Amino acid sequence: MADVAPSRSAILELRDERQAMVEGHAFLDEKCLAIAAEIVKELSRYLALEEEFLRASREAARVLAGAIARHGLRELALHPAPASHALSLALRSRPVMGVKIATATLAGERSPPIPPHWGSPAANACSAAFAGLLALAPQVGAAAANLERLSEEYRRSIRRARALDDVLIPEAARELSAMETALEDLEREDAIAMRLGLAPRG
Repeated sequence: MADVAPSRSAILELRDERQAMVEGHAFLDEKCLAIAAEIVKELSRYLALEEEFLRASREAARVLAGAIARHGLRELALHPAPASHALSLALRSRPVMGVKIATATLAGERSPPIPPHWGSPAANACSAAFAGLLALAPQVGAAAANLERLSEEYRRSIRRARALDDVLIPEAARELSAMETALEDLEREDAIAMRLGLAPRG
């Protein structure tokens, strides 16, 4: 509004704009706090899931090694594997300050355990261990994706808040002050002109 002539209406408009910026900055502050709290919560959940996944991964590797030692890799590959075609990914989400927080689980009918006479305890334990690992994978992935989305929105909101606080709000305040000063000067000149019997400006 640098080219707008000083007037009461222009000053009121500038004040409204500056107030909107101040309120926007306050909202962004609250948003950043809410997102930061959700990041802490989701990080705790992710670390717990990751620890469980790593533990399950080590166990799966251990039983796989045992099954290979018992049968050999070629014979182990002949054992029936659980059917995975009936499984699907079930996604649920909730919004947090505009950010989607998702949970993912495997849904669908799981294969019944392999009958003992079809395999061996080692092969069946291997199958069960990897089925458990498969069930954990989407949960870990969803939590990691949540952290990425939350972090990106936090950085974006911080940048906007800083732009308002460091640039836009001070600039609006300077423009408002300059217009108020210019209007006071015009009104003073008009008052002097009236005293001198001259026609006022405008």
